[in-house]
Amino acid sequence: MADTADTRTPAEIEADIRRRREVLAETLDEIGVRVHPKTIVADAKAKVTSHVDHTLGRAYVQVNRVVSDVRAQFVDGDGAPRLERIVPVALVAVGVVGLLALGARRRRG
Repeated sequence: MADTADTRTPAEIEADIRRRREVLAETLDEIGVRVHPKTIVADAKAKVTSHVDHTLGRAYVQVNRVVSDVRAQFVDGDGAPRLERIVPVALVAVGVVGLLALGARRRRG
């Protein structure tokens, strides 16, 4: 490896030192920004927000899938209601509400 220090002029050496100082100053400024508490908090908030958004998105997809599955049980492919499934569920619901009302009435009276 050739020794380039002998072939450079003092002005070239000074210019090289100036460039290296500028690069070092930029690097130190960038490090200062990265370790600043506001930057750390902002990065943490961004990660949490991203995680929450991802989790909520997955939950939405799951709920949408369940709703679609339940809907498919009570509506046929043409969109017509499946009465053979709706009527029994409605009767059970009415029965449960009736039992709850009867229980509430007994407690009061």
